Amino acid sequence: MPSEPLSTAQAARAAIAAQLDGMRRDAGLTGSELADHCGWHKAKASRIARAKTAPSDADIRAWCEACGASERANDLIAASRTAESMYVHWRQIHRDGMRRVHEKTGPLYERTAHFRVYASNLVPGMLQTAAYATGLLRSITAFQGTPDDVADAVQARLNRSRVVHGGNHRFALLLEETVLYYRVCDAPELAEQLRYLQDVMARPNVSLGIIPFAARRTVWPLEAFYAFDDAQVAVETLTAEVSVTAPGEVRTYLRAFAELSRTAVYGQGARDCIADALAALDG
Repeated sequence: MPSEPLSTAQAARAAIAAQLDGMRRDAGLTGSELADHCGWHKAKASRIARAKTAPSDADIRAWCEACGASERANDLIAASRTAESMYVHWRQIHRDGMRRVHEKTGPLYERTAHFRVYASNLVPGMLQTAAYATGLLRSITAFQGTPDDVADAVQARLNRSRVVHGGNHRFALLLEETVLYYRVCDAPELAEQLRYLQDVMARPNVSLGIIPFAARRTVWPLEAFYAFDDAQVAVETLTAEVSVTAPGEVRTYLRAFAELSRTAVYGQGARDCIADALAALDG
């Protein structure tokens, strides 16, 4: 069972807080004494020590200096920045529009040899047509109230998706059957998207599975996630993207992917699911 998407980020923050609090105890300081050294209210030191407040770079330097351990500050600052990057709000990611995030993640896509993607709500980004992506990104832009750079973002998404057609990349993709029916664009554009799925699943480096409505489930529907080799999983929630890198949690997501794979249909079975969705558009 995959853990709560926030757990990796929370665990990383808690580990940093524990190191800071251990440093305080090693220095023989009470929380109040440390706060006095740093010129803080004692409640601030307590909240940092309990991982209730994320410390700034300056907070970490002041804490380490108060404990006579200034040499540890740089490592702790680096760890803290990594922890904060694990859970990033979409509004922050998209504050300048959506093109940049597609360009920024391009190198990750290029170096990934094996993609495992579970999609419960949308066609995965690397399989989206321009029209489908346009409908989707327009909805996201309107909902988030972020700058509208949809045309540029769609092109950047398509550029990133070239990994499907070139290089040494393998794709194992699982879609809930409901994904085939969600109208994130107009019917003609959705039909084009569905036909593209039929085309791309014929590629030797692509395995496309559809989890039927009526499948007997051993794993319930989850939030969409993207696994990049065995090193990283990106989990997409409504408000944020969570980057999971803890090996144990990555293994849990890969285990869930394997379980979900066993409930999916492939080949002609998947083609039949897509054909049914196309027929529903004509009905």
